Amino acid sequence: MSATQQELIAALPYARRFARALTGSQGEGDGLVGRAIPRMPQDLPPRLGFYAAITQLMRDHPQRDAPGLTLVQRQLLLLTALEEVTLADAARVLDMTPDQAAEEVRQARHDLRQVAATDILIIEDEPVIAMDLQMLVQGCGHRVAGVAMTEREAVRLAHERPVGLILADVNLGRGGSGISAVRTIMESTITPVIFVTAYPELLLTAEGIEPAFIVRKPFDPLSLAIATYQAVHAGRVPIP
Repeated sequence: MSATQQELIAALPYARRFARALTGSQGEGDGLVGRAIPRMPQDLPPRLGFYAAITQLMRDHPQRDAPGLTLVQRQLLLLTALEEVTLADAARVLDMTPDQAAEEVRQARHDLRQVAATDILIIEDEPVIAMDLQMLVQGCGHRVAGVAMTEREAVRLAHERPVGLILADVNLGRGGSGISAVRTIMESTITPVIFVTAYPELLLTAEGIEPAFIVRKPFDPLSLAIATYQAVHAGRVPIP
């Protein structure tokens, strides 16, 4: 296997995470990654090349702006906040000058605070982390519908009160699995979900049902804010 193939395989989890967050769907995102491979620029490293091809495919469909932010602004926020790409590299990916990218990011961060709020169920077994998540969610303008520390409690709360978003830890310790809790909840409702984990790459193999939205621990307010925005709004945006 050549070094180029190895680099391509190593970049795949990051491309999947970006495309899934951009589209709001595992299936749509992974399909977008597949279509991006032959369109990857040869003058960029594989990871940036994936990002560039994916964003170009999305730009071919200009009607894909979601409420509050333009497509370019969403792409820039996802690249810099979720994918941890430098602003300079994000500008290269989107074929912009660094100054243009900086202005778009500045405006996007401002506009992000103006979007409509939703009710969020938090599934987290660590009290301190749960409190942090609750404060961050409320700081983004959303309402906390409940905090569940076990799989059983999460399912009960979800059935008692419909929510617009679920924010779930993957591992609930003795309380079970956040993934299992979400699967049970999804048997009776369809709700956007963000998973929080220290090892996001382990959930990005494209094998079986996987999350569309993943935030890495430790998280920061901007990463959570853009992931929350995407989870709530991406499903309303038509995907090619």
